[in-house]
Amino acid sequence: MLPNAAVYYFPWEINSSVAEGEALRTFGRLSCYDLARSKAVLTARHRAAQHQVCVDTSFVEPFQAQLGSLYMVLGEAEHREGEGPVVKARILTCVEGMNLPLLEQAIQEQRKYLQERQQHVETGMS
Repeated sequence: MLPNAAVYYFPWEINSSVAEGEALRTFGRLSCYDLARSKAVLTARHRAAQHQVCVDTSFVEPFQAQLGSLYMVLGEAEHREGEGPVVKARILTCVEGMNLPLLEQAIQEQRKYLQERQQHVETGMS
């Protein structure tokens, strides 16, 4: 049986409520990368706050880190003591030049569609 498709989370939504092992996708600007510790930090601004997502890069190394560039990550949520949630990356791709407002709008539209589809299934209408 195939695993569930990874759910898009905005960087500001990733917190301890994301289930351990849950497949997820997110994005952010690469603000730091430590090859020795296989750790990267993606950042994203939402309203007035700067949000960070820690990424374990051990499965995607070596990769050409471009600090300040926009990256998209696909992986699993992992909770580490003292660190909070970490995304264990399976894919880490530079997507510099992507239109972030359009990506955010697409994620919102996808969520709306999936929610409507789920409501139709629950009421017996396909």
